[in-house]
Amino acid sequence: MTTNNPTASPTSPEPPEKPEPEPEPDEPTEPQTRFERPPSPLPNLRTLRRDTALPYLSNGLIGMIFAATGPIAVIMTVGVQGGLSTAELSSWIFGIFFLNGLLTALASWLYRQPLAFFWTIPGTVVVGGSLTHLTWPEVLSAFVVAALVILAIGLTGWVRPVMAALPMPIVMAMVAGVFLQFGLDLVGAFGVDAVVAVPMVGVFLLLSVVSALGRRLPPILGALLAGVATVALAGRFDPVEGDAGWLAQPMLQAPQWSWAAIAELVIPLVITVLVVQNGQGIAVLSQAGHRPPINVATVACGLWSLPAAAVGAVSTCLTGPTNALLTASGERHRHYIAGIACGVLAMLVGLVAPAFVRLMLATPEAFVAVLGGLAMLRALQGAFVSAFSGRFTLGALVAFLVTVSDVTLLNIGAAFWGLVAGIAVSALLERTDFADARSATQS
Repeated sequence: MTTNNPTASPTSPEPPEKPEPEPEPDEPTEPQTRFERPPSPLPNLRTLRRDTALPYLSNGLIGMIFAATGPIAVIMTVGVQGGLSTAELSSWIFGIFFLNGLLTALASWLYRQPLAFFWTIPGTVVVGGSLTHLTWPEVLSAFVVAALVILAIGLTGWVRPVMAALPMPIVMAMVAGVFLQFGLDLVGAFGVDAVVAVPMVGVFLLLSVVSALGRRLPPILGALLAGVATVALAGRFDPVEGDAGWLAQPMLQAPQWSWAAIAELVIPLVITVLVVQNGQGIAVLSQAGHRPPINVATVACGLWSLPAAAVGAVSTCLTGPTNALLTASGERHRHYIAGIACGVLAMLVGLVAPAFVRLMLATPEAFVAVLGGLAMLRALQGAFVSAFSGRFTLGALVAFLVTVSDVTLLNIGAAFWGLVAGIAVSALLERTDFADARSATQS
């Protein structure tokens, strides 16, 4: 009697060994513990090769390019206005890229999800205002104290329950308010520099519509290449001459204790890291289906901010926009490849920070605006859907409006006040939504 199973014959070859099933990287192993443990086993070389693909590498590249263009301009503006030397600026840029790139690659590998750590942009803006009347060593003392405060809060384990208690629609409305500018800059680029904007958007739409082409070349990478070609052919590449050299030269900088600097900067830095920046990052990753290790990320921000302060870099945070770019496309369980790629590229940028920054800033503003806007479209759409498709819609609207207003109070930016205002309005006028949310959690 014959059998339909070909492996039943003694002369048939051995069946190929089936790979062991990979654990879901985003499922918490021990949700009851204070500090989230990474899933096991850790990705080995075979797993990394299997999960690596062009879309994830391109997302990592786009995330790094975003961090190395517009946000870098903020640091350079703050540094120049604050009277920092070229060496101090170069050391700052080395710290935010090399150190945070190392953390990004390590955390993404350990937790198998994109965990991009860079620096607090609102905190950088606050520092710029303080440099008008504080010395740089005094500002560095505030960096050190803020790092210790973030670390202490992370070690308490309070961050995760606090973040879980925040209504997600209100948080996502704040995120939508922050991300809205990317969409507006994308549209505005057509009026400012259509020569650059039209080819980039055209290629992006072509690759998005023709799926056969899009599978070979990711739309956002196609837009990047189209932009580079357009800028080169139009002769729009305008590098700025400088004497900073090619390689970064990090310098250890000693802080000078200052009560004035600590009183002025520590609270805004801690709030922007824990609530604004980390809040965005956690919300974006959660929206993409990940479960970021909130307490571990907070501890990492505090720990990494200490060596960053030693080389003159502002506090580390779990960034929102970059993580949105890393999760813009592809399969969820392979997003961590984009995080690792972004981290490795950031380390390289840190090593050649002066040269790379000059090259990126030599491109037209529309190039960066279109690239960032196209990459953020899905993230912006998801933020709006999450904010206004269920409970807490009035609070979400208030949070969105306050965030977009860009109001600053007590040296703290609009994103924080948007959260405060949205939660306050919902607590007063949407109390039934809180009750429904508690019932849904308990059921």
